[in-house]
Amino acid sequence: INAEYGEFSQKTSINILMLRQISSNVVRRTPALVAQRTAALSTQARVVDYEREEQRQERGESRNWRGRNAAAAAVGAVAAVAVAAVTADQARADGAANADVEALRADIVALLDNERYDDGSYGPVLVRLAWHACGTYDKSDGSGGSDGATMRFEPEAAHGANAGLDVARTLLRPLVAKYPGVSVSDLWQFAAIVAIEEMGGPRIPFRFGRVDKPDGSHCTPDGRLPDAAQGASHMRDIFYRMGFNDQEITALVGAHALGRCHTNRSGFDGPWTRSPIMFTNDFYTLLLGEEWKVRQWNGPKQYQDAAKELMMLPSDMAFLNDPSFRIWVERYAADEDLFFRDFSKAFNKLQENGVKKFAKPWYQFW
Repeated sequence: INAEYGEFSQKTSINILMLRQISSNVVRRTPALVAQRTAALSTQARVVDYEREEQRQERGESRNWRGRNAAAAAVGAVAAVAVAAVTADQARADGAANADVEALRADIVALLDNERYDDGSYGPVLVRLAWHACGTYDKSDGSGGSDGATMRFEPEAAHGANAGLDVARTLLRPLVAKYPGVSVSDLWQFAAIVAIEEMGGPRIPFRFGRVDKPDGSHCTPDGRLPDAAQGASHMRDIFYRMGFNDQEITALVGAHALGRCHTNRSGFDGPWTRSPIMFTNDFYTLLLGEEWKVRQWNGPKQYQDAAKELMMLPSDMAFLNDPSFRIWVERYAADEDLFFRDFSKAFNKLQENGVKKFAKPWYQFW
């Protein structure tokens, strides 16, 4: 198998990392669908998928591969497009001149799985780090956003909404030293899209070029991130300030399929979904499909399902009760492909808000 794949890789100039990204977005993880989908894949793609699944089974992990409708029978053609799209010059664009980008991606992937952390992956907290770095943007004056990585400094690092994100910053710190050609701002954002893809989510275009701020004088004031205890009006105030509309806001909140809340961070407690290290449209399907009641406990107001396994925040319930938001909740619950497409666009916008200059858009596989 290794010899066969090695020969294929040499002939097509595609390495295992690139093929893994392509195949992981063609096939999502559920054992029942692996056999169906891999029948349509090339031998080379099957090798990569089976190796990854075997490694995870050996670690005792339980992850689903859910079939994606996109181009399962044409992996070879997609790979050829990827080779044409990602040239040596693009891979060494201005913002990452000295970085081996594929090696960086591999190093990020290697950090993700950890059975001792939460549900077995650092992926969700890396997404949260990127989102909180971006979510300070104000379109009225161009302040905040992902450009600068100001959460490295006080007072932003100590803002209540950022509690627990020292875990993610510390996790990525060795890569800051290993890849000096990549700014911390770019690293945080790149790590998030790698994590989303590795957890089965959509591919998200990415451009390097963010520039780190030198000190905490550039931190934005506290209060720019959403308050989970608030409702629809507050959510619009926060996201309209960044230039998002109701559809984009609803797409972005779908990331609550990932991770969980912690009483020692936000005060809230529990996961939103039963697969918190898989990127799916489950947030929407559960929001619509479960019966949510206020949890009786000594913590802040939150909602729980009938089985008392899952939770929703007051801000989440706004998407169920507000008619303009609910339209999109229903659409995304019914169509995961639509959700993936819209999330990719909205998250890319979130990551690029306020960035002054970009390198070439080299990290695109289409």
